[in-house]
Amino acid sequence: MPRRRFLALSACAAVLARPAVAAAPHHRWSGQALGADVTLTVAGGSERQARAFFAESARALRAIEAQFSLFRGSDLMRLNALGHLPHPSDDMRDLLTLAGRVHAATGGAFDPTVQPLWQARGLGGDETAARALAGWGYVALREDEIRLRRPGMALTLNGIAQGLAADRLAEVAARHGLSDLLIDAGELRAVGPTGWTARIEEPGGDAAARLVLSDRALATSAPLGTRIGPGGDRPHILAADGRPAQWRLASVSAPTAAVADALSTAAVLMDRPAIDRALVQFPGARIEALLPL
Repeated sequence: MPRRRFLALSACAAVLARPAVAAAPHHRWSGQALGADVTLTVAGGSERQARAFFAESARALRAIEAQFSLFRGSDLMRLNALGHLPHPSDDMRDLLTLAGRVHAATGGAFDPTVQPLWQARGLGGDETAARALAGWGYVALREDEIRLRRPGMALTLNGIAQGLAADRLAEVAARHGLSDLLIDAGELRAVGPTGWTARIEEPGGDAAARLVLSDRALATSAPLGTRIGPGGDRPHILAADGRPAQWRLASVSAPTAAVADALSTAAVLMDRPAIDRALVQFPGARIEALLPL
């Protein structure tokens, strides 16, 4: 399904800050993961370093798919089907731990247990019955097992896993001695001193904001960026408690892409005071664009 982000990128402002980096060759790689196009752009570095980074990145993305995809026999699909997942990976535990933090900080606006509700809305099913299956408090996370304590519960990590993918690729780059690059894995992660201009756009609209990313991540959410339901007219971002969207677009930047991803997803469902209270619990996170309905 199409991603909810609307970002146009170009390498740029580094020409003012670091002419030598701007003049260095750029190495690029493209692929896919979790339903999003992935583009890696390395500024500088040798061709050999870049090739090694791209090869390991492809393996890392396959590992992310194997854990978090809703379509490919992943760990997440097994958890949803069986109601429990023994011996979860470190990535799975880390991601669900972060999801719990964001859930608490956003007053429940971010809630991965909305998957049955999302399916009901997409197929025109009983949303009231599906909403009764939601509840983050029924997700039991232990070192050796994850358990969903309500029969029929299911999780979606679409509002945070692409951010994690970008963060993991930043770690891969560091292992290959690369310190100047842009990762676009559905959410953005800029690593190093080069500035990358991001233009935040709403669907079919004008640019909402423009900023330069450097050692920072950016994520943008728009409830109607993807429309679901039998009539194709319902927002794809929805709340477990039934609260309506408050904004037609929210863009958040943060030190990590997973945090930016989760907070932007939640922000479209929150009023501004609630957003501000949530952001202070994640140092360095800030709103970059917020468009009212």
